Amino acid sequence: MLVENKTIEFKREYVENIKNTIVAFANCDGGTLYIGVNDDGTACGVDDVDGTMLRLTNAIRDAVRPDITMFVECRNDVMDEKPILCVTVQRGTARPYYLYRKGIRPEGVYVRQGASTVPATEAAILNMIKETSGDSYEAARSLNQHLTFNKAANFFKKRKVEFEKAQMRTLHLIGEDDTYTNLAFLLSEQCTHMIKLAVFEGSRKSVFKDRRELSGSLLEQLEEAFDYIDHYNRTRAEFSGLDRLDMRDYPPEAIREALLNAIVHRDYSFSSATLISIFEDRIEFVTIGGLVKGITLDDVKLGVSVLRNQYLANIFYRLRLIEAYGTGILKINECYDDYAVKPIIETTGNAFKITLPNTNFHSEEQKALNTLKSGISTSLTKREERIDTVLKLCRSKGSIVRSDVEMALGVSQSTAILLLREMTDDNILVKKGKTKNLRYYENK
Repeated sequence: MLVENKTIEFKREYVENIKNTIVAFANCDGGTLYIGVNDDGTACGVDDVDGTMLRLTNAIRDAVRPDITMFVECRNDVMDEKPILCVTVQRGTARPYYLYRKGIRPEGVYVRQGASTVPATEAAILNMIKETSGDSYEAARSLNQHLTFNKAANFFKKRKVEFEKAQMRTLHLIGEDDTYTNLAFLLSEQCTHMIKLAVFEGSRKSVFKDRRELSGSLLEQLEEAFDYIDHYNRTRAEFSGLDRLDMRDYPPEAIREALLNAIVHRDYSFSSATLISIFEDRIEFVTIGGLVKGITLDDVKLGVSVLRNQYLANIFYRLRLIEAYGTGILKINECYDDYAVKPIIETTGNAFKITLPNTNFHSEEQKALNTLKSGISTSLTKREERIDTVLKLCRSKGSIVRSDVEMALGVSQSTAILLLREMTDDNILVKKGKTKNLRYYENK
């Protein structure tokens, strides 16, 4: 006599949760569902075999994703001279199977636990996805199948690139099982991977001036992040005779390439955000995911590129956001060919960091240093006058900050910093506190 177990289930009649059992069999080791059989294994029969079979097959076709019909066989049978239905389900190749209305979540994905059908855990769901999709994050099936692409569609339209369902298949946003992939998730409004931007006062992460968090389609994040950084990429003017020369703090092309690198090469199997930090003297781009196995930092600097997200990079290539693989770092370095300061690239096992120096800041700092050195060598009196002025100010106020020196001497921030540094090194002043609480006192 048959008994219920991991691969056998009895139902007296057709009920809605039969779909759960079908899904559970396909996600595990397969099994057979008997309709018209009591829990003790005795037959009670089915009144309308053909109608019940039609109802069942329609439900399986309409309610279960991916398409499971090729793994399901329904047939009429007889038990104890009573008509019953036998539904044989094979283990599927596109697991996890789920109820379309519930999605790829525990309430929509079922497995067999002994003789019972139970919701799958999130860990079990992720393991099934990995088993059937391999290690590629972007090719794996998205846990969220209710995705919208309004922002992406507008972006494609602006670039005059087709973005219909056929193109989505070609671009690997829709997989062979007719479900959305993680790549589709990255371009959708529902994308939860974030870019976090912050502006700091000075050159340390002590005082925030502004911050912003971006989520949603990576294409929208790209535009918003670039505009945000560009807002803080100041233009400073110099004059050569009658001509005015406008100089940006950072070469826009270098910002663009660093931002694209952070988005295209990030490891999206981790949930940590991409971090962009804007300081007075530099911008740092920190991306989760180190170098692809087998590639060194020297290889990257030479233009060698092994793509972690091949399909995502291909989309950016079709949208003419990147010209060729492996040229981003080379372009960043070329942007700084005419400057004394250079970009810094660092990597660990799990992160990649690009630091772009502020060319105007370092240029002004160097000019201030040269001016101060020149003033010292040609006129010790001027330096002594400045030191005397600072000391008198310090005695009258008890202590001073950098801005006090700027106002008293009528000098730039960089010149004030250098003078205070020299006076501290010469033990004329002592400094106490840090960052915004830093104050200078006379060394008595």
